[in-house]
Amino acid sequence: MSIAAVPDPRTAAALASRRRRTEAAIQRVHDAIARLRREKAQVNVAAVARRADVSRTFLYDNPEARTAVAFAMAETGKHHGQLLADQADEREATWRERALNAEDALKAAHAEIVAQRTRIGELIGQVRDLEAEWTEEAIQRITTENTTLKQRVRQLTTDNRTLDERLKAARSNLRFQDRRVADLEAQIGDSTVR
Repeated sequence: MSIAAVPDPRTAAALASRRRRTEAAIQRVHDAIARLRREKAQVNVAAVARRADVSRTFLYDNPEARTAVAFAMAETGKHHGQLLADQADEREATWRERALNAEDALKAAHAEIVAQRTRIGELIGQVRDLEAEWTEEAIQRITTENTTLKQRVRQLTTDNRTLDERLKAARSNLRFQDRRVADLEAQIGDSTVR
């Protein structure tokens, strides 16, 4: 014959009190997760434990609390990862656009320099061909034009050098951003694993 154990009234009251405290703690965990989501803060065991005023051990030992925290961390990790990826894409697009603009400006400067050199060569050839027939006034005008064109070539060469330096800087910044994106992706991966 087996005798069914009837719990002592004090034991039953203690069990009921423990059950109510556990349910209240679980509700605080759910409330803390909801607050962290509203504030767009990172959800992790330490933050939930602080906000819910429970121990980390409770969050690991209680199956319902552990599931709620794990689910919230997974959702937050996905959202946070997507946000970081979007920001990285925006930065990369900006740097690429700047690099492309610098390359276009550099090509235009090269083309302008070539055109100016060609024009200078043509003018010098005309001067030599017609030098004997020209008046002093015509020679002076062409010399002035030649000087102006030489100054323009010097200016374009300087502009070309400046644009080349900007292009190098933009490429360097792009490489830095690529490394930063890789670091952020690694951090996202690390935070998702935790």
